[in-house]
Amino acid sequence: MEVAQQEIGAVAVQPATVPVTQVSGSVALLEALIVEGVDTIFGYPGGAIMPIYDALYDYKEKLNHILVRHEQGGIHAGQGYARTSGKVGVVFATSGPGATNLVTGLADAQIDSTPLVCITGQVFAHLLGTDAFQETDVINITTPVTKWNYQVTDANEIPEVIAKAFYIAKSGRPGPVLIDITKNAQIQKFDYQGYTPCKHIRSYRPKPIVRSQYIQQAAELINQAKKPFVLWGQGVILGSAEQEFKTFIEKSGIPAAWTILGAGAIPTDHELNVGMLGMHGNYGPNVLTNECDVLIAIGMRFDDRVTGRLDKYAKQAKVIHLDIDPAEIDKNVVSTVPVWGDCKETLPLLTQLVEAKQHTEWVNKFKEFADKEIEAVIFDELNPGDGEMTMGEVIKHLNDLTGGEAIIVSDVGQHQMVACRYARLNNTRSNVTSGGLGTMGFALPAAIGAKFGAQDRDVVAIIGDGGFQMTLQELGTIMQSGINVKIIILNNRFLGMVRQWQELFNERRYSFVDIQSPDFVTVAKGYGIAGKSIDDRANLSSSLKEMLEHNGSYLLEVMVRKENNVFPMVPQGCSVAEIRLK
Repeated sequence: MEVAQQEIGAVAVQPATVPVTQVSGSVALLEALIVEGVDTIFGYPGGAIMPIYDALYDYKEKLNHILVRHEQGGIHAGQGYARTSGKVGVVFATSGPGATNLVTGLADAQIDSTPLVCITGQVFAHLLGTDAFQETDVINITTPVTKWNYQVTDANEIPEVIAKAFYIAKSGRPGPVLIDITKNAQIQKFDYQGYTPCKHIRSYRPKPIVRSQYIQQAAELINQAKKPFVLWGQGVILGSAEQEFKTFIEKSGIPAAWTILGAGAIPTDHELNVGMLGMHGNYGPNVLTNECDVLIAIGMRFDDRVTGRLDKYAKQAKVIHLDIDPAEIDKNVVSTVPVWGDCKETLPLLTQLVEAKQHTEWVNKFKEFADKEIEAVIFDELNPGDGEMTMGEVIKHLNDLTGGEAIIVSDVGQHQMVACRYARLNNTRSNVTSGGLGTMGFALPAAIGAKFGAQDRDVVAIIGDGGFQMTLQELGTIMQSGINVKIIILNNRFLGMVRQWQELFNERRYSFVDIQSPDFVTVAKGYGIAGKSIDDRANLSSSLKEMLEHNGSYLLEVMVRKENNVFPMVPQGCSVAEIRLK
C-alpha cells in the first residue's frame, strides 16, 4: 500500500500554459484545494502554519474551515467526512505537537483505508535538524502510518506535490497522505502557472491489471460449489461497487456476511445478508465459514478479528480473494484463485460468467443458526423486560425511530460491537467506526466530520462513557460550528470490553476498569448543547424521539446494565467454529 517517496515521478499531465502570476506557497496550496473540490477543512492553527492560515483568511467564502479543539479531533473529523462523503478529508495542523497529535488518526486511517490529505506546518528550512522550537521529524515519524508523505522546502514544489497527494490518497486502495511544508515555503513567492490535478504517476500503479484467466477460474469454482459463501468488506464501498456486488450475489444466490467496515453495502434486511463476521459477529457466519466449500472474499483483508485462529480457518474451502491491493492476497489466508483488481471492474466480469442459482438449502442453514442465536442471545438483549436497560434495546428503539436511514458513528468497546451487530442500515456509507486500530475517542469528532460530509442525513454517535471522555472537548467544535449531531452515551460505569475479558479470562479480577464520569448532561450544557440522562426504560423511546426531533445537537445519556457481556464471542486463540453463545 505504501508508495515509496523516491518512486514518485513527474505528473504525466502537465499544467496548461497560463499567464505567470506571483503568489505565495500558501496561496498556491489553497488554490489547489479549491481545484480538487475541497469544501471543508478541519484544523488547528499554530506558529509554523500561520502563513497558510493568514492566506486562508481571504478564502473564507470558498473554503469552510472547522476549528477543532485538538488535532486528534481534527483528523478523526476528517476521517468521518471522508467516510460519509466519499471524498478526501483535509486536515491542517502546525508543527511539533500539532503534527504528532495527528499520528493516532493517521494510523487509524491507514489501516482502515481512509483517504486523507494532512497539511502540517514546519519550521524554516534552514532550521531543520537544529531542534528548533516546535520542530519534530514528522516525515520519519509518520512514514509507517501514511500511504505517502513528503516535505516541501520550496514553494515551487507545492502545486505538483499537492496534486500527487490527492491522487495517491484517493486512488487504488485509499489512505492518508501527509505533506509537511516549511514556513519559508509557505511565505515564498514564486511564478505560479496554475494547478492541474494529477492523472498518473510514474512507477505507481494504483490498480493492478485484471487477469481474465483468474476471473474464469473463479467462476468455475463458484459454478461447481454446493456451499459457496461470500465475505465482503469495505472494499465494496470504497470502490463504489455496491450495485455490482448486489447484482453478483443475487444472480449467484450466495449468502453473504460482512466485516464491520463493510456494513451497509447492501441493506441489513437483504435476504442474502446473513450477518456480521468476527469475534462478536453472528453465530451462523462464523460457524459456517468452516463448512463452506468455496469462500469468496471481496474487498476484505482477513483480519485476525475475522479469522480467529488461522490454522483452523476455512481449511476445507477453496478460497477466491478479490482485492485491489495485491499485498493483501495470500497475506493471511492463502487463496486458491487470486483476483486482483478494483471490484467495481472485476465483479461485473465475474457476474457474467457465474450461473444463476438459488442455494436454498444452504441459505436456510444460516437461518437455522440465526434462530439459535436469537433464542440464546438476541431476544433477551433486545427485549430484557426488567432490570437495567441493555445496550441492545437502545439500538433496537433507535432503529424503530430512524427506520435504518441514519448514519451511525460508533466509538470502540462493547457499545461498538452492539451497535454494529444491531443497527439497521438501509444505505451505504452509513456505518462509521474505527475498525483496524480500535481507537477510543474516535466517535465524537468522527460524527462531526460525518455530518459535514452528509449534511442532509441524520448522524447519531453511539459512544461509551470511557471513549467519550477521551475527546469530549470536541463538544466545543459542535458549539462553534453549529453542526447538528445526536450523541448517545451508553454508560455502564466500566471500561466494558476490558471488563468483559477480565470477567471471562481473568477470574473477574477487575483491574482499573471501574471508571467514574462527570455529569455528562451538565458538561454538554456548558457547551450550549441540550441533553438529558435516563435510567428507566419507560422513558427510552420518548427520549430517543425527543433527541432526534430536537433542533440542533443533543446528548442523551442512557444508564445501561453495569455487567453485561457481548455475545456471541470467539475467544482469542480459538477458531471461528468455537464461537460461544454465552
